[in-house]
Amino acid sequence: MRFIWLISGLTSLALGGLGVVVPLLPTTPFVLLAAFCFARSSPALHGWLLRNPAFGKAIRDWRANRAISRKGKRASVLFMALSLAVSLVLAVEPAIIGFQALVLSGAAGYILTRRTAA
Repeated sequence: MRFIWLISGLTSLALGGLGVVVPLLPTTPFVLLAAFCFARSSPALHGWLLRNPAFGKAIRDWRANRAISRKGKRASVLFMALSLAVSLVLAVEPAIIGFQALVLSGAAGYILTRRTAA
């Protein structure tokens, strides 16, 4: 079972890394999932992720308080708006833009209603 958790954690971390450059692919949920998986499979990788300058604080804030930093909230909502704007500029089919707007509105609402980390 430990091997499955490890593979799941590595896959989640890879998807999170990909989410940094691919619009609409979220980074944070995959990194949080990777931390969860690594906690069950690899203390070394779990510790590395918690100490990581890019992701560690966000993971610790989420675990301790279910909170997202103000900077994280701003960046998330900004990139969601930008991805929607790109779809509009590229003249994507209206039904797809409507679905995208609905999904992004739900995600933004969820993010904005979480506690704000210090």
